[in-house]
Amino acid sequence: MSQTTNNRTYEHAEPLFSHWALIDPSSPEYDVVRAQIIEVCLPLAEHIARKYAGRGEIFDDLLQTARLGLVMAVDRYDVTTGSPFLGFAVPTIMGEVRRHFRDHLWPLHVPRREKELQGKVRVATDELSRRLQRSPTAHELAAELEVTVTDITRTLVAANAFQTRSLDTPAHEGENDPGMTVADTFGAIDPSYRLAEDTITVAPLLARLSPEEQQLLVWRFYDSLSQGEIAERLGVSQMSVSRKLTRLLGSLRTEAIGEQPVPAA
Repeated sequence: MSQTTNNRTYEHAEPLFSHWALIDPSSPEYDVVRAQIIEVCLPLAEHIARKYAGRGEIFDDLLQTARLGLVMAVDRYDVTTGSPFLGFAVPTIMGEVRRHFRDHLWPLHVPRREKELQGKVRVATDELSRRLQRSPTAHELAAELEVTVTDITRTLVAANAFQTRSLDTPAHEGENDPGMTVADTFGAIDPSYRLAEDTITVAPLLARLSPEEQQLLVWRFYDSLSQGEIAERLGVSQMSVSRKLTRLLGSLRTEAIGEQPVPAA
């Protein structure tokens, strides 16, 4: 088992989980295999923790929180669902890191009710995402928690209270304005609006993709693997990977911008 574990990465952990599921929980081997799985997947926790570094929190605390999320993901993952472990673990770990920020960094005053509801929204979001196989809407969250959509909206807005910056913080907009602060940018067109719009548009489309299609996009754009490296993992040609990506991205683009065939006159 040890040699097999050394050849695995968190991207291909499913066989380890399959083996673990066959072991009697009362057997000493059960805890040994669990520890081996956690060890194999620890780099994923560090990878996610580094994405949140530099936001006012000590990295070691972020890493510890991410590792806690990883352990939770390992213990909760059900290999019999057929879903990849990576697709389950990433939102679980990120959810724990975000909860850490919410619990420890609140520069703005947020009513206690919003803070308490935020925790319930997080749990409901995870549960509905697994149940629906996509991100839930505000209306679905409201129905699940038996609150109003307005309550959900206020809670989601309040969750961003820990992300504030001083108005005197350097904006770093360009080398020509080294003294520009955040306050100096008020009234300017924020290029992130377009990114936010694109994210809102694409998120439900990505949720409807098959696990294989999602894994392909994760490898290419999240892990930055080349088409050749992906082809080697799948045991196919680089051209086959290129065609799959082209077809998949083309389909997503068509759905995202709402292109429809022009009806005949």
